Amino acid sequence: MITRNLRHLRLFVAVAELKTLTAASAVFNLSQPAVTQAIGKLERETGGPLFDRTSHGFFLTQRGSVLHQRIRSAFSLLDPVLGDIAPRLKLTLSYAQLQALIAVGESENFTLAARRLGLAQPTVHRAVTQVEQDAGRRLFERTSFGILPTRPCEGLIQAARLTIYELDQVDAELAEFNGGEAGRVVIGAMPLSRSALLPRALSRFRQLKPTYPVSILDGPYDELLAGLRRGSIDFLIGALREPAPIGDVLQQRLFDDRLALIAGPDHPLAKRDDLSVEDLLAYPWVVPRSGTPTRAQFETLFVSSDRKPPVRIIESGSLLLMRELLEDRQHLGCISRHQSERDCDHGLLVNLRFPTDHLLRPIGITMRQHWLPTTAQKLMLDFLAEVAGPSF
Repeated sequence: MITRNLRHLRLFVAVAELKTLTAASAVFNLSQPAVTQAIGKLERETGGPLFDRTSHGFFLTQRGSVLHQRIRSAFSLLDPVLGDIAPRLKLTLSYAQLQALIAVGESENFTLAARRLGLAQPTVHRAVTQVEQDAGRRLFERTSFGILPTRPCEGLIQAARLTIYELDQVDAELAEFNGGEAGRVVIGAMPLSRSALLPRALSRFRQLKPTYPVSILDGPYDELLAGLRRGSIDFLIGALREPAPIGDVLQQRLFDDRLALIAGPDHPLAKRDDLSVEDLLAYPWVVPRSGTPTRAQFETLFVSSDRKPPVRIIESGSLLLMRELLEDRQHLGCISRHQSERDCDHGLLVNLRFPTDHLLRPIGITMRQHWLPTTAQKLMLDFLAEVAGPSF
């Protein structure tokens, strides 16, 4: 792992951009030996030289370019927020203080934050207090409900999360550069991707990366999106939102999926060719929760015929639960066609003969703006794109 000494990392960026130790030491009001020592420490941690030393100055090696790109990305996230709060923090803020701000902001309690970080409570309290003193302002409000971050502090905490994420990405990329492995791929997976798309891509990924850690997280879309934006998830795979839910994420379409209305093979409607909206309204339904693209399309089927959507519903996006409920010969289900395809092919479920081909929803990748995937993350994205090709 590279140092988490933010001052040393800033010195490295300064040398890379100014090309001399003398100029960098002047910017930070340090001696040239101190800058030399900081760069030497970074080179030992990264496994090799970061600069080619020439008579014309210091020039980045390939290893140095990898580090420089990531560190610049990290500070481009952090520094605008620090500048708005107090420019002095760019020189004084430490990595430990970033961690303390995040922990207190999320726990809303110094004791819980300390427990989470494995530190003594006074240590965390002192770290936050020092940041407030350097900033010349309160960053947390002490209330009867807990320690609540101010609005500027909320922005700082978000920037701190993404800065730490970028530093973790550095470790992964440098490990790959040195012929090793570090890091992990964390994917926020929505129901369609978990049942069809993702398993095929993971199988291909595992053939090339047999030991590389991969985590698949599921949950409501809003929770996955929040994890993506704070840096605990690398990307999301599943139904895209139109328009994009917020301005700091990008969406990349892979293919279009269609709606499926399904029933158990023995359901009274399973073999009928003359289904009407009234027939669909006569039975209870299992449908995805409100707010999802599939639910919106399901309701469109009825609203477009001047009917109110069914009121006898169970909300669930689980194909397993839906399959079990549909065995009662009463319930009908609404789900992605790709999700239900295998069960329909095996006769476990039946597609109702009611037109839904006009209801398309885009499936794809959601990622943060300016996200730079590591080699392993890029490989996973490539496999997802391949699997989602025309044959899918």
